Amino acid sequence: MTDYMINTARRGALALFAGALVAALPLMSHAQDNTPMDPRLTTPGFLTVGTGDPVYPPWMLNNDPAGGEGFENGLVYALAAEMGFAPEQVVWVGQTFDQTIAPGAKPYDFSIQQISVTEPRKQVVSFSQVYFQPDKAVIALPGTAAETATSFADLRGLRWGAVIGTTDNDYLVNILGVTDAAIYNEQVDVFQALQAGQIDATLAALPTALFMTAVQVPDASIVALVPADENDSGHGLLFELGSPLVPWVDEALSAVIARGVVEELIATYLVADPDLPIIAE
Repeated sequence: MTDYMINTARRGALALFAGALVAALPLMSHAQDNTPMDPRLTTPGFLTVGTGDPVYPPWMLNNDPAGGEGFENGLVYALAAEMGFAPEQVVWVGQTFDQTIAPGAKPYDFSIQQISVTEPRKQVVSFSQVYFQPDKAVIALPGTAAETATSFADLRGLRWGAVIGTTDNDYLVNILGVTDAAIYNEQVDVFQALQAGQIDATLAALPTALFMTAVQVPDASIVALVPADENDSGHGLLFELGSPLVPWVDEALSAVIARGVVEELIATYLVADPDLPIIAE
């Protein structure tokens, strides 16, 4: 065999090998899907999770998402384990609530921050299935008309405060008919306004209200619960719009829910007083 024939044969073999490698690449990539090395992750090898900054009990204790104590970070670490991640492979990214629900690219795989699933939000971000639906609570200082309110008409006469972009503010506008609430960027701003007497009342998910009245604004109290907003489906994990990770995370979340993890976390962190009054109209 001549040198020419040998070189031609070698080139043919290399071409066949290269073609086989290219054909195998999609299969190699697919084999990594739904594993900690999934190439679709923000950082393969890690589960990157967005949350608030700071974070509050009972959702997360000690302002420490990585501590794993609290309803939301407890859920995340259970979810991470179901997906194959060790605790040290979970990375936390802090954002304001307004940044989280805004459209556009996200610096994490998903976010958890008491985020309610609503139709307007679903136009700009994607969600997991709903995993929790909290009651809404009216929080007020003593000496205000909120303490004796028994109707929506009574509640409309109060000076309200709420966080921008939240379903708490939506509830004030769409359900209670309050159109002049003071709007703040963060929950802590609402707490400070309440303590300063700048507002009479605010609305919050019951777990937040329980901690708020026990620790952050102990002079305030939960004066009533109000019915759920039919436009608020409950809390879900938030993803960048169209994220390919949603089916994988949803499958793992279904398994975690089926094992009773969410119910255990509710019983541990989100216990409420069953005798709180309800204002329905």
